[in-house]
Amino acid sequence: MRGIVEEPAGLRYVPDFLSEAQEDWLLERLVTLEYGEVRMLGQVARRVVRHYGTSYHFETGAVMPGEPIPDWLEPVRARCAALLERPTADLAEALATFYPPGASIGWHRDAPAFGDVVGVSLGSPSPMRFQLGKGDERRVWEQWLEPRSAYVLAGPVRTRWQHHIPAVREPRYSLTFRTLRRGFGGRRRSLAGEGAGGLVTGPAGGGSTPAHGSSPAHGTNLADGRGEPDV
Repeated sequence: MRGIVEEPAGLRYVPDFLSEAQEDWLLERLVTLEYGEVRMLGQVARRVVRHYGTSYHFETGAVMPGEPIPDWLEPVRARCAALLERPTADLAEALATFYPPGASIGWHRDAPAFGDVVGVSLGSPSPMRFQLGKGDERRVWEQWLEPRSAYVLAGPVRTRWQHHIPAVREPRYSLTFRTLRRGFGGRRRSLAGEGAGGLVTGPAGGGSTPAHGSSPAHGTNLADGRGEPDV
């Protein structure tokens, strides 16, 4: 990446956050989930997701109560909350994501409804890239995410910097836990001017996809490409 190398304030990386046994236990559950497609601007991403706790629709900006966070996620959720020094209940959303080979996520900031973020990487390594600004003032950073590691996005890295995951070479899973900002909990909000694209998850939205199922055909895909709305 071209730019001035600068570590973003608010980024924290925690290697070996999980043991190998803990990772294996979580992967056994993640591979059996039914995932939903990620649809943005009419295009379908290669990665697939399963939301718990809250439901967020990218096209309408609706934040609504979602499927309850399952018991099997509670131990790792509690540990992620401890990284933020927050009560476990503050992590209102748990997002499971499966990246088949070739899947990515474009440059974005997490949606305005969400606050601090803790992510856990499983299955295979991947870089996470960050950028702030443009042209001669562009700041860049790359953080390698090893399996079983965790990262925290808080402060400027969460609110000012963009990040993305380039196309993965091997199957990868992630668990992302996010707080809700004040005023968004359990309420439908319109953020149409701040985010775009769409998300359909789980059986209710249709298009459920098992983790190792075939993905839809793709052409040039904004949802997997150079830029992406807040997600």
